Amino acid sequence: MLLQTTKVLVLNASYEPLSICDARNAVLLLFCGKAMMVASHPEHRIRTVTESYPLPSIVRLTVFVQVEYRSTALSRKNLFRRDGFRCQYCGGKEAELTLDHVIPKSRGGEESWENLVTACKPCNSKKGNRTPAEADMTLLKKPSRPSHITLMRQHYLPVSDEWKPYLFMS
Repeated sequence: MLLQTTKVLVLNASYEPLSICDARNAVLLLFCGKAMMVASHPEHRIRTVTESYPLPSIVRLTVFVQVEYRSTALSRKNLFRRDGFRCQYCGGKEAELTLDHVIPKSRGGEESWENLVTACKPCNSKKGNRTPAEADMTLLKKPSRPSHITLMRQHYLPVSDEWKPYLFMS
């Protein structure tokens, strides 16, 4: 069970973060010679009948993988992650968040990273079919397209201290 619940940071051969996988897949990468261990969990080990191995926390691929530039997919889940599951008007962490168009669709507002924010139902109703300035409301931060590293950091919180340098958090 520990192999399926423990998360491992996967780095490219150049030490840039690629993804996060479960420990089982990381162990397979290690034993197939496709990755090297960069850091391990000091308190956990993988035991076989005759051997004991450290459980990986960070692995680095042995061969550089050319990754095509992928823009982060605009999805409801990724918008909530970008905004930290908080209303971007009042900062509340409501159970039921909605998506709000900063520039309303009826006024030509697009479905884009720069025009969509998370909002609680009361703030979304208060804003209505107006811009934030017209509704006398301010956004906590200007919406923008996040990088895949930003979403990785926000999805797997809290991040272990050994991951922070690779995710540009230290």
